[in-house]
Amino acid sequence: MSQDSAVATEAARKLTGRRRREVVAVLLFSGGPIFESSIPLSVFGIDRQDAGVPRYRLLVCGGEEGPLRTTGGLELTAPYGLEAISRAGTVVVPAWRSITSPPPAEALEALRRAHEEGARIVGLCTGAFVLAAAGLLDGRPATTHWMYAPTLAKRYPSVHVDPRELFVDDGDVLTSAGTAAGIDLCLHIVRTDHGTEAAGALARRLVVPPRRSGGQERYLDRSLPEEIGSDPLAEVVAWALEHLHEQFDVETLAARAYMSRRTFDRRFRSLTGSAPLQWLITQRVLQAQRLLETSDYSVDEVAGRCGFRSPVALRGHFRRQLGSSPAAYRAAYRARRPQGVAESAATVVETMVPSQGSPSGRRGVQAPSAPVAVAAGVGHGEHAMSGPEAYAPGRPSLPGQRSAP
Repeated sequence: MSQDSAVATEAARKLTGRRRREVVAVLLFSGGPIFESSIPLSVFGIDRQDAGVPRYRLLVCGGEEGPLRTTGGLELTAPYGLEAISRAGTVVVPAWRSITSPPPAEALEALRRAHEEGARIVGLCTGAFVLAAAGLLDGRPATTHWMYAPTLAKRYPSVHVDPRELFVDDGDVLTSAGTAAGIDLCLHIVRTDHGTEAAGALARRLVVPPRRSGGQERYLDRSLPEEIGSDPLAEVVAWALEHLHEQFDVETLAARAYMSRRTFDRRFRSLTGSAPLQWLITQRVLQAQRLLETSDYSVDEVAGRCGFRSPVALRGHFRRQLGSSPAAYRAAYRARRPQGVAESAATVVETMVPSQGSPSGRRGVQAPSAPVAVAAGVGHGEHAMSGPEAYAPGRPSLPGQRSAP
């Protein structure tokens, strides 16, 4: 029996009461973004049996008193309330309106009860904050949109936040990154329940890849939530970003922060949700990615300008994070870009990245006011995926996810 089948069978065996495996409840709140909310409605709420996709029964439930106001001021009325969750074998929270406000206590209690009775609980994007508030992520691996991962890790320290993943399947609790990753996770659920062919048929109907390669690393950004930018470590991380072309390690950063390595690791992880060594490697890979896109430097030169000790080190980390070699990535990028775009951007990068050994640092670019921490994805306000980053060459085996052991 496959791992996916084993997980699905175990989940079905644990269902109690009136709960049915084929019933999916989607929990909506006022203020939630309409795109994220529509993903599970489209995946589980449309009859596509003619295309070979098994049918689910969808229950759209209001997590609070309606009408529910969503993106653009639209008002929605959910046909069911929280009581309908008692029939669901899967409960999906597609998004939460604010990472700084607590979800309604009644909704949290309904989620806890559903989980206790064997239901599979799913949080898409910021829906992970609702699952964490209900205590369902304690001691578990989870992910969310890269931009909110540091806040999730800081607010719920018992959650093992991994901002690199598109989605995390921990058996009876699943979470995904930003908007498009919600589609990835919903397809994974269909694949787990009904097999590869059913998920592939659904992906064709949705006109999306059945499995995307890589994780959130390809969408890296150079900013952190403002609340982290005021932390004393922000200055150290900003220095690191300004000196990526130099060879230094985490011990160097710890020394600049006047901390032991152990204390620095703990503080850094609590603020960003990422280990400092992984963060540093990721930033170097990001810098290499940009240079490959916007310059004609050889791979060896790119390695030196990004602080890697050798081209071999660059190739190894690049392949692990982005699923392809630097040369293959550059070729794929240029094949999908109009001629002349790379040349026009090369001048910008040249002013940002000094030559090896240059003492002047970056020319004409201010240091970031808030340092970077985690990998990036697609989320609120960033619904479009375009360019080679969206479908870069990747790993052949079940990419973009971590499944239950």
